[in-house]
Amino acid sequence: MVGVVAAGSLAATALMPTATASAATPVDECAIAPTWTAGANYQANDIVKHSDGKIYVAERDNPGYDPTVSTWYWNPYTCGGNGNPNHNSFVVTEAQFNQMFPRRNPFYTYKGLTDAAKAFPKFAHTGTDTMKKQEAAAFLANVSHETGGLYYVVEQNKDNYSHYCDRDQSYGCPAGQSAYYGRGPIQLSWNFNYKAAGDFLGIDLLNKPQLVEENPAIAMMTGLWYWNTQDGPGPITGHDAMVSGAGFGQSIRSINGALECEGGNPRQVESRINRYKQFTQILGVPTGANLSC
Repeated sequence: MVGVVAAGSLAATALMPTATASAATPVDECAIAPTWTAGANYQANDIVKHSDGKIYVAERDNPGYDPTVSTWYWNPYTCGGNGNPNHNSFVVTEAQFNQMFPRRNPFYTYKGLTDAAKAFPKFAHTGTDTMKKQEAAAFLANVSHETGGLYYVVEQNKDNYSHYCDRDQSYGCPAGQSAYYGRGPIQLSWNFNYKAAGDFLGIDLLNKPQLVEENPAIAMMTGLWYWNTQDGPGPITGHDAMVSGAGFGQSIRSINGALECEGGNPRQVESRINRYKQFTQILGVPTGANLSC
């Protein structure tokens, strides 16, 4: 992946207020939601009101992380649930995932992918059913290309390892000169990318980059962080490319730009396109236009 500078213990239990209501008058869960408090202990499914005026629901237990920052732990919540995507569903089934990655490393699990996707509520939950499946296929096709079919967890060329430390950054490389090599489905590399991804996810990847090769969900989250938030050398993110109609080719550009696009490496582009065609076929949707860059 091209290096780009990016800009993302239990305390006392926070008790939910209680209220009574008749069957004909359901409780307004947002009206009774407590105000989020930094450092309080929250459990999965707790609902809070943030100082930004919005309501959030805890996706998993956490010690008071900020809902506007730690999207791995919190998601925006629509009162009554009518406007919330079903984060427990994914447009790719486990059987389809296994079909896409028959020789994948056991490290890369379907549960790791679906757990990671919960941190990005718009991923594969935007637009029509066809658009959702096209985006999932596009992301998985690109990571398949990057990792040899989800076979490689870490960068294979160890001679590169020491190159990914930019000491001009104020925070330096606290995990060591050679700690920020490529890991995960989009081969996250460079200290500044580990910091940016970690800041977005609420996980200290700058000091603990090894988490990306130890935890399947964190590994997938770093890939989805790049896909959903970074345009890299392209004009838009991979997510935006697929939901705006720009097409799969623009998702390639967001990852490797001129290194592959515009004649940079047509064989690599062809590899990505072929995987995308295969995955959309498995999901039963058309590829859409603008496959190449």
